[in-house]
Amino acid sequence: MAMLKGRRVVLGVTGSIAAYKSAHLVRELVKAGADVRVVMTPGAQEFISPLTLGTLSGHPVSSELTEDRAAGTWTDHVELGLWGDVVLVAPATAHTISGMAEGRGDSLLLTVLLSAKCPVIVAPAMDRDMFSHPATQSNLQRLRDRGVHVIEPDEGELASGLQGKGRLAEPERIRTELSDWFVQRSPLLGYHGLMTVGPTHEPIDAVRFIGNRSSGRQGLAIALELAKRGMTLDLIAGPIHLNFDHPAIRRVNVETALDMEAASLSAIKEHLPDVIIGTAAVADVRPSAPLSGKASKNDLPSSIELTQNPDVLLGMTSLVPSACLKVGFALADDDGLEAALRKKGTKGCDMIVLNSLADKGAGFGHTTNQVRFVYGPDRIDSFELKTKEAVASDLADVIQSRLSQRPPLT
Repeated sequence: MAMLKGRRVVLGVTGSIAAYKSAHLVRELVKAGADVRVVMTPGAQEFISPLTLGTLSGHPVSSELTEDRAAGTWTDHVELGLWGDVVLVAPATAHTISGMAEGRGDSLLLTVLLSAKCPVIVAPAMDRDMFSHPATQSNLQRLRDRGVHVIEPDEGELASGLQGKGRLAEPERIRTELSDWFVQRSPLLGYHGLMTVGPTHEPIDAVRFIGNRSSGRQGLAIALELAKRGMTLDLIAGPIHLNFDHPAIRRVNVETALDMEAASLSAIKEHLPDVIIGTAAVADVRPSAPLSGKASKNDLPSSIELTQNPDVLLGMTSLVPSACLKVGFALADDDGLEAALRKKGTKGCDMIVLNSLADKGAGFGHTTNQVRFVYGPDRIDSFELKTKEAVASDLADVIQSRLSQRPPLT
């Protein structure tokens, strides 16, 4: 079950007698390497305790929108929806399925489902006649039409004593179907990427440096999107303040352009990449002779001799075969198209992702970006202003399309 290793699963447990199986399901998912966070409806707590599921998952269980009414604290349902690679509702009662189909938000679980950006899977559990009722079947079809995957219930003896279809699928089957589902949604499985993200800091002394305002947010969004699609990555990160954790991403922290160059070339020697993506805003120059310690104001020189930094992107692209897809980034303060075309040629890139400070909401310090994919003078794809996550998805689509035409290089 390697496909579940490191996967983030939000498990919704609802008020069915089958809720007792959720303890076994959590254990199966955790044993397979998944990171599980449980959201329970109030009805589910009538059948199994939050303490049990919290202990097995290793995370506190969420069940109410308000955590502490007196203190005014609340459960961030949006964060839960953004955290997960998938929301799995098992068992899913007829009541919860109806709420999902209608778009209701009258429980924490339903609000998580409404705000989730990740795919949703439901495993129904109810009595035979409830499951076969036209209303339930209609609601399930509405969910399927929206892209929700349904794990069909088993047939057998039900809690009512009746025989028929409606039993929650056994935890082992749910785990296997979830793993198979991830395989189907991992088109970049087996491919490897190398990325640079963030700025570099070139020391003037032990405290001061030459740098820029790059946050690394766009590069990180791209790395996470590619990892979600199954790619493994070496991420060479300059000084950024964004925390993330993904088992498919090996992060190497660096500070200077020389550090980034050394780490990038080392990564290529260790694992030949299928794609290189140079999102880092590498400082063009560095002080020739950094001062030791913290210089006092009076000891600071009136001028600083500067030395040209190595071209990190060119250093990477020159070491890999032509079959490796090479993606560069360019930030302009005007239209920037001519500069992007020049950069594509001089850096040995297959495409340039171009954005401009002239576009409101684009560039450093924003959660949005507006880009153009520059393949050549006669082939340019322009996009409207989007979140950086949406830009990452657009670029991942291009990378996936290109790489799907050949097998991995290693």
